Amino acid sequence: MLTSVIFELMSETQKRIWLSPPHMGGNEQHYVNEAFASNWVAPLGPNVDAFEQTLREATQTKAAAALTSGTAALHLALRVLGIKPGDVVICQSMTFAASAFPITYENAEPVFIDSEPDTWNMDPVLLKDALTELKKEGRKVAAVIVVHLYGMPARMNEILQIANEFDVPVIEDAAEALGSSYFNQPCGSLGNLAILSFNGNKIITTSGGGALIGNDIAKVDEARFLSTQAKEPYPHYEHAVIGFNYRMSNIVAGIGRGQMEVLSERVAKRRANYEFYKGELSVLPGVSFLTEPEGSYSNRWLTTITIDPDKSGGVQREQIRLKLEANNIESRPLWKPMHMQPVFSNARSFVNGISEDLFSKGLCLPSGTAMTEDELHRICMLIKSLWSIE
Repeated sequence: MLTSVIFELMSETQKRIWLSPPHMGGNEQHYVNEAFASNWVAPLGPNVDAFEQTLREATQTKAAAALTSGTAALHLALRVLGIKPGDVVICQSMTFAASAFPITYENAEPVFIDSEPDTWNMDPVLLKDALTELKKEGRKVAAVIVVHLYGMPARMNEILQIANEFDVPVIEDAAEALGSSYFNQPCGSLGNLAILSFNGNKIITTSGGGALIGNDIAKVDEARFLSTQAKEPYPHYEHAVIGFNYRMSNIVAGIGRGQMEVLSERVAKRRANYEFYKGELSVLPGVSFLTEPEGSYSNRWLTTITIDPDKSGGVQREQIRLKLEANNIESRPLWKPMHMQPVFSNARSFVNGISEDLFSKGLCLPSGTAMTEDELHRICMLIKSLWSIE
């Protein structure tokens, strides 16, 4: 017990451990300097073109458009798929709000689908129930948005089969899943279109940014056109449709080029973090880890655990979070499901209770790729102390 107290006092003076901070690889500055040296600092340019090429190669897709955010990418995906006001767009409930907000931008109606226990992603059974019921009601379902949560691939074979049966396009929200794969196919290459995010907490970052990717070159080209204010090819400014200011800048893309050079290293480190935590914490009563189903390869963007208080001797998720925070360590509850969010209180949902249970019991642990083994040990020791294990 004395050791634990001394350790905790020492921890208070140590630097903060963030959940998932940016981690530069080294060459980012080189590409940014190139942009400055050539005075190509305005939107578009060689870095944008090269970054898009690396994204196509990494995801084995035919087209990529680098944009200002993953949210912008999802908005454009809905726009080029022809979503109209009053259409239904089915969305995974357990996700970040950015997966759902763009549905409202197009005045469509979000309908939320709960999780299944193996991947925590969209439940194919509930998806089929929703599509069947909505079809009986004469509602047009214009798209399905499925998320690869925390880098874990969704059950895409079943989801795609069901969506094809109802002739509904699928958008992959792969914001958290760059570097993940499903039966050897990269996440982002499976649906009709997909989005990526390069926000500051993602496995690679451009400080802020995203991309629309896919094998439908015409759709991605249309999105690229819309992202630059829909400027027609005239010497003057000509606009026949409404556009958006969503294009990534040449400087930001330079950061992305450098980050993509270390993507495989970042995935390896995130997976190593997971294995470390699992080796140290899976012995604790009531603590469970999300495992990879057959055919799934997760980038382990964030290592997540669930704590069952009925088996943990009463230790709960929030106790762990507060313990870590008291020692200058950031952790975070799992995503609060969209069907539980006040902003979507009137939205329709098909639920089974799984995402609500995950939200009440789940915690995201620090997973940065620059974390040291000493920091991982420190985190695990603090968690173990709640079980009086050192």
